[in-house]
Amino acid sequence: MLFIITFYAFFCIIEILYLMNKIVIFASGSGTNAENIIQYFKAKDGSASFTVFTNNPNAKVIERVKKIQVPAEIFTKVELFENKVLRKLNIIQPDLIVLAGFLLKLPKAIIEAYPNKIINIHPALLPKYGGKGMYGMNVHRAVVENKEKESGITIHYVNENYDEGNIIFQESFPLLGKETPDDVAEKIHELEQRHFPEVIEKLITQGLMPKTL
Repeated sequence: MLFIITFYAFFCIIEILYLMNKIVIFASGSGTNAENIIQYFKAKDGSASFTVFTNNPNAKVIERVKKIQVPAEIFTKVELFENKVLRKLNIIQPDLIVLAGFLLKLPKAIIEAYPNKIINIHPALLPKYGGKGMYGMNVHRAVVENKEKESGITIHYVNENYDEGNIIFQESFPLLGKETPDDVAEKIHELEQRHFPEVIEKLITQGLMPKTL
């Protein structure tokens, strides 16, 4: 009888793990978005398992995720482009790959291996202020200097070109002309924290495609 109960419990655990959505997050910096995404799912129903990949051995994201029992994989740029990272991804078989403050361009091999399964968040309303070198404060300074009337976030699929994948979701806020780049950054961060986890949840539960959220 004990054997049957133990076997049943083991089977239930395996089934739960199998049904969980596997999400890989790539991050290079502090990891506030990565932690927020993970905590969002933990607070709801624990329906997703996470692994974090980073190219920065000193990134704060490593410490953040270890505190919440999420494994972190550290790799070099050479390993990324020599397909070592791809081999690790193939072992995990993620349902979704999320770029959250990841500063390297993914190689073509990874993009081709996971079509429509890689998304990125950009701190501007694409197609404006996208492209190589346009990230973080670089974007916010450009927005302020050009006296834009609004800014916001864009969540999009990743293709071979910087910030050119199909747009999934955008949210904006008005600019009054008095904001500093730091002010814009703060508002952008609020939008990221609010919307990024929700969009990810819709993608993995409803399989939504671009421009349908």
